[in-house]
Amino acid sequence: MNKPKMTTEKGVPSNSRVLMLLGQLERMSGESMMTEAEIARQLTAKILHLIQTQEKTKKEMMAKGSTGMEVILASLENSRDPQTTLNILYILSELLTVGGGRRVAVFVSKGGTSILLKLLISVSKESPPSEELQLQLHSLLAKVGPKDRKFGVKARLTGALNVTVNLLKQNLLNSKLVLPCLQVLRVYSSNSVNAISLGKSGAVELMFKMVGPYSKKNTSLLKVTLDTLGALLKSKTNARRAVDRGHVPVLLAAYHDWHRNDTRHRHMLIRKGLLAGLRNITNIKVGRKAFIEADGMRVLYNTSTECLPVRTLDPLVNTSSLIMRKCFPKNRLPLPTIKSAFHYPLPHVPAGGPVAQIYSQTPGVDDVVDDSDEETEADTENDTENEEDEKDCRTGNDDIETDLSKLRPREIHSRPFEELRAYERFFLELSEDFQGYHFDCAKTASATSSTPSPSPASAGKSPRPITVPGVQTTPPKRDPGEDSPPSSVSASCRPATPPSAGSAPSPLLPLEMANVHLTKEEAAEDAVPLAPGARPRPQGPEQELVRVLERVALDGVSPVNGGREVGADGGDSPPPPVNSTRHIQSPLLVGGMAARRTVGGGGGGENSAGGSDCGSEGPEEEGPLLEVPDTALLLPLHDPDLYVEMVKGTASVPQYSEVAYPDYFGHVAPTFREPLLERVYGVQRAKIFQDIERLIHPNDILDKVVYDLDLPSCPVVADDGESLKFNSQFESGNLRKAIQVRKCEYDLVLNSDINSNHYHQWFYFEVSGMRVGTNYRFNIINCEKSNSQFNYGMQVLMYSVQEAISGRPRWVRTGEDICYYKNHFSRSSMATGGQKGKSYYTMTFSMSFSHRDDVCYFAYHYPYTYSTLKMHLSKLEALRSPQIYLRHDVLCETLAGNSCPLLTITAMPETTSNDHICQFRNRPVIFLSARVHPGETNASWVMKGTLEFLMSSSQLAHSLREAYIFKIVPMLNPDGVINGNHRCSLSGEDLNRQWQNPNPELHPTIYHTKSLLQYLAHIQRAPLVFCDYHGHSRKKNVFMYGCSVKETVWQSNISTASCDLHEDLGYRTLPKILSQMAPAFSMASCSFVVERSKESTARVVVWREIGVQRSYTMESTLCGCDQGKYKGLQTGTRELEEMGAQFCLALLRLKRLTSPLGLRNHQHLLDVESDLMETRSKVTSSSPTTYVMEEDEPSFQEEVDYSADSNDEENDPDNEASNDPDDAAPVLLDPLAADAGETNHKK
Repeated sequence: MNKPKMTTEKGVPSNSRVLMLLGQLERMSGESMMTEAEIARQLTAKILHLIQTQEKTKKEMMAKGSTGMEVILASLENSRDPQTTLNILYILSELLTVGGGRRVAVFVSKGGTSILLKLLISVSKESPPSEELQLQLHSLLAKVGPKDRKFGVKARLTGALNVTVNLLKQNLLNSKLVLPCLQVLRVYSSNSVNAISLGKSGAVELMFKMVGPYSKKNTSLLKVTLDTLGALLKSKTNARRAVDRGHVPVLLAAYHDWHRNDTRHRHMLIRKGLLAGLRNITNIKVGRKAFIEADGMRVLYNTSTECLPVRTLDPLVNTSSLIMRKCFPKNRLPLPTIKSAFHYPLPHVPAGGPVAQIYSQTPGVDDVVDDSDEETEADTENDTENEEDEKDCRTGNDDIETDLSKLRPREIHSRPFEELRAYERFFLELSEDFQGYHFDCAKTASATSSTPSPSPASAGKSPRPITVPGVQTTPPKRDPGEDSPPSSVSASCRPATPPSAGSAPSPLLPLEMANVHLTKEEAAEDAVPLAPGARPRPQGPEQELVRVLERVALDGVSPVNGGREVGADGGDSPPPPVNSTRHIQSPLLVGGMAARRTVGGGGGGENSAGGSDCGSEGPEEEGPLLEVPDTALLLPLHDPDLYVEMVKGTASVPQYSEVAYPDYFGHVAPTFREPLLERVYGVQRAKIFQDIERLIHPNDILDKVVYDLDLPSCPVVADDGESLKFNSQFESGNLRKAIQVRKCEYDLVLNSDINSNHYHQWFYFEVSGMRVGTNYRFNIINCEKSNSQFNYGMQVLMYSVQEAISGRPRWVRTGEDICYYKNHFSRSSMATGGQKGKSYYTMTFSMSFSHRDDVCYFAYHYPYTYSTLKMHLSKLEALRSPQIYLRHDVLCETLAGNSCPLLTITAMPETTSNDHICQFRNRPVIFLSARVHPGETNASWVMKGTLEFLMSSSQLAHSLREAYIFKIVPMLNPDGVINGNHRCSLSGEDLNRQWQNPNPELHPTIYHTKSLLQYLAHIQRAPLVFCDYHGHSRKKNVFMYGCSVKETVWQSNISTASCDLHEDLGYRTLPKILSQMAPAFSMASCSFVVERSKESTARVVVWREIGVQRSYTMESTLCGCDQGKYKGLQTGTRELEEMGAQFCLALLRLKRLTSPLGLRNHQHLLDVESDLMETRSKVTSSSPTTYVMEEDEPSFQEEVDYSADSNDEENDPDNEASNDPDDAAPVLLDPLAADAGETNHKK
């Protein structure tokens, strides 16, 4: 120890005088401190005087390198004289009062806490004990305790807990001594083991003795008392003790009294402290029961309602809301079973897993609720001092794949080539010689099909009539070539030409490819588009592709303009008129009597039913005739008559017989922008209070069922005209039950995926019978995910039939007061992997309708049915030009007997010369797939944009076809799409988790798609790029997931040699190109880490087993963008189709970059090291890993806890199951924030 140099000359500075005094004090040994007590008393008194009068003295004693603190503590430990001890305590109090936490940290590091605790024990044994010493000791302990992480353990081991409690009991009327004792007790209680021990010593009862009614006296003492009580009640044992002693009514009465008398809100902290005690007590089941019995719901509801007008009282309102939500009695979902309302018998049941559990479930077992709504509440007596250290050690994610043998991609030939040879028929282009083909004739032979294209009526198996008596049409004006069957190969079909400026009703080219403008970000002038039939110039594509695809030019598109359509003169402009109309009957039925809605249980389902006279439009008389615009003239790939024909060939489990109006009319993307909805302050709190009113005012609740699929004979319940009418009995529809709660409020329950008991997210239903100007509230009450983009600006989609009849057939974003929060409906452990105590979530929105006698449809996202796909493919074939090689095969049949289409698209060889045929056969393969998850309809819209681009007459599209052979499976899960599932197929399983070992009977589309890839790998023609299109429900923008050994290793704790990290970085090229070209694409959201939980997904299996380095999942947001040109806007079909086209352009640019000359000039695209290091540096400061994607938004600033009464978001296996397809589960941010003021935030 370095001792300070002391000087004794007269007139030395004061700081040297302190050093001299400290030196003298240090030289006094333990014995001399007792024998020379008077000298020690004088020395400490002089030091205290200097410290109190000279600010520099404090700095000198606490300066770096000074031994002043050690001297003072040593003297305190050796002192036996009460006055000397007091002087030293006064010195320490002066030193630690200022200087922030640094001085206290120095004190703790020198062992000061232990010395004070030992002295406290020593003083307590004196008779009588010194009140002043105890007062100063507790004052110091209150200062240093919060800064000492081991304070609780030290206090417990020295026996100081009981000393403080006993001192408090003996001096309840001595406020001067009680205050520091309470402050120390509060610090003691922050340790859970100490809190239990203090409760046994009577500390809880002691605190309640000090809690009284409203008084202006001793408010600071009451505040500390309540803080201490709150800390004690965090222990469930103490909370149970408080309930058993009947203290819940005491807290409620005190809170109500303070609320009534504190009219000027000067004592909000006391009221908040009372609520904190109630909040901790209601963390246990008996506490919630006691709260209900004490009429706590009414007390807190009434007081909160009175506080709402005062913004500064929001913390009280929010805490009250949290308590009421926790104590709201858990209800069962109003269903007979959580299994789907429809049943499809499987050819065989899997050996294990959720599906096997459902099939093995005993009949009659109630699977909606559990016997207990929470897990056993047990307190631990173990020391938990190192909880923070343990949390720090758990920052890494265990899901990262750390087995290097699994991280090295390798071709796995699990099937003999003899089996795979059967798939040779899907690759005729690899052996086609085109002998006898006349290249100067039309496209009769330009695209042969290995499997004859089925006619629309026979595309699927259907027991229903092939007539459509409900549809009477005036023949629309069509091109001559459209008279032939859409699926046949016709020589008269010719590519469409772009419309002129004044011909709005004319069919538009898909995505208006002739009007694509490629612009540089740094240049303002547009490139001149090539003429529609011109041959590409040798250097043209290279020159064009260095530009970024700015946008797809569309007439009438304006920036955000309040949702208006803007004309050329800047004023409001109506949409272009439709010159042709057709007449239809309402509703649209595929077969049977008009106005009859039939639910069947095809495939042997348990809910099978024949024709029913139950209908929402009346008895069996025919519906009204409607004159509607012919949308076939607005949409180049839509034909209402053709769509109805396609529906006839679609097999559904319920045997749907009705066509939804939006699917019949089609969707014309609006020309106005739809901004993200700005969140109104307090909207969620208002909705929760309305829910709480159901318990407080039960007589106001109607609880009237108006629609119920569990009544198959009559799902539409007859009413007196005072209720809305609902329907979801059409392709892709999903609504199981509708309950009228109040006059204008409805609870909606979604149907589970077939052969499953969860996955509630996708909805698509019809509403009619509304009143104009009335505000309706809709609550979808059985959502499962713990957060949603509905909390961050996303709106539901609505389609108005009246608007469509008026010439505006389109889905629009709509709804107000939208929020998403945990509700009081319990989830069964049968649907949560065995976890108990979990609840469903509510997605609520309000809506006012503009038209009388309207029929409106609501959907989670833009619907895209299987019949729509078949119609689009048929129309695309009509766009085929002689230069396009298109083959439409049926890959396989699904479980329900629907066909899974497989498309082959490339360019025809220029001639039959060997060189041209060789170039044709040896083009690299691009393999694309989409819609493995039915609820991700945006994936189909992106695929639509890709297909339209590939089939267009654009010179860029022609160059792309000449560069690659495209093998495309546009819909991997037709059955799930048809039957309104969100994630699964009819097997009840997530098909994107079956790629490792797909079953040919249960997962035919995955089995045969993987077989195609395995065949290509066997013949050494593995795809250059594999991309599976998906949708993401909890992130914004468009982004990719890929696979990289290096990035996976870097994000884990694997120690590996540098030679193991050698990897071709080309996997990053395509995402980087997209980030430069597509305004919706975000490179920052991309991830290339391989996770164990994703080892059975398409992306990982194709990378690992097929050996495709560029194997991706492309995720498109269901919400909108927070960067780029579309920042602040919700994503529409226009942007999604544009993304599909831009993906094609990125592939064309990739072709240039992967050539030797192109690669030499674009090395910057492969410079991944700096990106990785930058990303990795962000990890250490913000989140544990980059591959676990955080949600796009921060926590709300409205203090409402979305978790309410459980922490079930942590380690939630259902989060993985309910997450979007191939995505990494987002880190679920705690939505509870302390600040007031809620706005719509973005990262």
